[in-house]
Amino acid sequence: MNKKGHVMNGVLLSIGIGYILEPAGTEATFVKILEVGLPITLGALFPDVDTEFGKHRKTLHNLPVLGLFVAFPYLFGNLEFVWIGVLTHYVLDVMGSKRGIALFYPYSKEFGLPIGVAVKSKHSDLMTIVITGFELVVVAAIVFYTPWDTLQFGDSIQQGIRAIGA
Repeated sequence: MNKKGHVMNGVLLSIGIGYILEPAGTEATFVKILEVGLPITLGALFPDVDTEFGKHRKTLHNLPVLGLFVAFPYLFGNLEFVWIGVLTHYVLDVMGSKRGIALFYPYSKEFGLPIGVAVKSKHSDLMTIVITGFELVVVAAIVFYTPWDTLQFGDSIQQGIRAIGA
């Protein structure tokens, strides 16, 4: 996907996740959208920093980088939602584009699905919207159908779960 697609994905996810976490449609919903919106959108853009250094879709498009973003809030107590943007960037590149990404970089094999379109395709915006919808369905299923109260986690993981509103 291109930069426009990643921005669109981040903004639409922010709105959708804001409503999933705070569905009342009140001022609290809009506060939640703002709370998750900036970090998710920044996370959705971050992997493409590797267009300026390193190898695009390799250097910052891999599971070790995602692991760092997932661990960061537990280690430092901030950036709770940035990893969601990074993860959804990866999903968009794997599902939405023909090329895929190098998930296990420095192993350079790129992984993708055969459903993707070319970055400059006239269908790339539609593909972005469809994949974003899929991502929101997954988020809603996790938030609404996971029995969070019955799962046993350590304190830092429990705090992370509370941060996403579950």
